[in-house]
Amino acid sequence: MNVHTKKYLIDGSVGKIEVALDLPDEARENGAAPRGIALVAHPHPLFGGTMDNKVAQTLARTLVQLNYITYRSNFRGVGQTQGEHDAGIGERDDLRAVLDHMRAQPGQGDLPLVLAGFSFGTFVLSHVAAKLRDEGGQIERMVFVGTAASRWEVAPVPENTLVIHGETDDTVPIQSVYDWARPQELPVVVIPGAEHFLHRKLHVLKRIIVDAWR
Repeated sequence: MNVHTKKYLIDGSVGKIEVALDLPDEARENGAAPRGIALVAHPHPLFGGTMDNKVAQTLARTLVQLNYITYRSNFRGVGQTQGEHDAGIGERDDLRAVLDHMRAQPGQGDLPLVLAGFSFGTFVLSHVAAKLRDEGGQIERMVFVGTAASRWEVAPVPENTLVIHGETDDTVPIQSVYDWARPQELPVVVIPGAEHFLHRKLHVLKRIIVDAWR
């Protein structure tokens, strides 16, 4: 993501998981306390999705700017992460392994947690978050971009989840996101003229997230 991004491998249930870590400037330069920790989940691996996808990177950059220690990871079969694509089932175990790793780092065990996903990543993350909440875990907030409601069964999310979608998305039609959000009474923030990958609209995505944190 930038010259300060640290990439390394951790142990997962089917082998190594590749992780990218970015620290807020103040935390990196003088050890200042971060606001929390964040995990970003990337789009579908079988269609070129990686943790370096531009939307995933924008989510990470924005959360770092908001003073969160931010992690991304490659799903199984992507980059240096071992294993084979498992249709979003085994990938849940991968994200839990990353979350456990995050919590195990010095000073991060009790920090507020943000979960952010794009497309396929929203599907996987929704189920990880649901199980985490069932176990009594706390999530400060979730950010979903291009929520994959037309393609997979995205689990219900907390009421303060920030849901962002492109108006002209033809990969995940916005109507499917409305249908998913409606019974949860979740607002959906629409970016006019934006398609699934938010081409030339990433600055708008960043602004929406930053504004939501004010």
